[in-house]
Amino acid sequence: RLNADNARFLLLAVLIVLYMLCGAAVFSAIELPTEREAKERWEERLENFTRRHNLSRAELRHFLREYEEANVAGIRVDDIRPRWDFTGAFYFVGTVVSTIGFGMTTPATVGGKIFLIFYGLIGCAGTILFFNLFLERLITVIAYVMKSCHERQLRRKGVLPHNGRRGSGTSEVDSLVGWKPSVYYVMLILCVASLIISCCASAMYTPIEGWSYFDSLYFCFVAFSTIGFGDLVSSQNIKYESQGLYRFGNFVFILMGVCCIYSLFNVISIVIKQSINWILKKLACKCCHRCQRRLFHSRRNVVMPGNVRSQRNISIETDVVNESDTDGRRLSGEMISMKDFLASNKVSLAIMQKQLSETANGYPRQMSSNSKQNGFSGGVGALAIMNNRLAETSVDR
Repeated sequence: RLNADNARFLLLAVLIVLYMLCGAAVFSAIELPTEREAKERWEERLENFTRRHNLSRAELRHFLREYEEANVAGIRVDDIRPRWDFTGAFYFVGTVVSTIGFGMTTPATVGGKIFLIFYGLIGCAGTILFFNLFLERLITVIAYVMKSCHERQLRRKGVLPHNGRRGSGTSEVDSLVGWKPSVYYVMLILCVASLIISCCASAMYTPIEGWSYFDSLYFCFVAFSTIGFGDLVSSQNIKYESQGLYRFGNFVFILMGVCCIYSLFNVISIVIKQSINWILKKLACKCCHRCQRRLFHSRRNVVMPGNVRSQRNISIETDVVNESDTDGRRLSGEMISMKDFLASNKVSLAIMQKQLSETANGYPRQMSSNSKQNGFSGGVGALAIMNNRLAETSVDR
């Protein structure tokens, strides 16, 4: 079990590194030419400005560095609202506890930086707890709605009576016991919900902030996913039309968007987990086939009694048992003793004994078998909530 978890962890780490390398290559190819052109234009403007006003490049660069320091403290060329009044500070702490961190406002004093460390430690932990509780209730509601729809379909087919009583003897009715929604349906629902919230929020940001609709969608993803670059930040002007209503709508959209995207990320993480399990299963099957071929070729001269070798599956366990208990080769016409027969069928007898015991005492719960088959079972936080609330449909079905 430990080796399997380590293999999944290493495979996930390798895939993440490869994903980052591919993303770096794509962004470098797209953005680097634009950066070079902007740098060339800036150098040309800087040279023309120094010639026109008879200034040295060193003095001008010193002035620009002072402006960069003022920019960190919240000073901008355009008129914007104060960064550290109560409303601005409340917007700042909202970006801190939600882990968005736009970066347009940062503490400049030592006291503010020290307070931010302890404030963010407790605030981020509390917000993550809130997101987990929200996720649990959201999955509960989705599961209830989908189960109701599933029962309604069974009633239309005549499997369930219309009075809600469940009959016995039908597999469809038995399947409703402990029924859970598929992770793929939940992922689709969360994708649609996130898209609707982003489109509605973009329709609000475009006329009020003066952004294009695409830039508004870009801001919604960056903010809702808590990436928070800070190149576009909402509610930063001094005056807005219906300012109070706009700031309230901005707060509601960001809260709903962050909750939905957080839930969507956790569902996608389960799909990634299943994909990793599928890859490891395929790799394990290939390795097992190779080992069996080597074992078969290494023991091709061994003669088994009768047709036992041709009828049973070749495996490492049975070969080891036969090798140790039957003491090597046996002629094809030689009779097999009861002791050798029992020794060569230990695995089959153990499985038969287990099946008889389960039949007498009742079959074990299916949840335990599923938890053994699925990798990354258990877990903590949002992933554990998703594993408990959703039916993890296998990828290879």
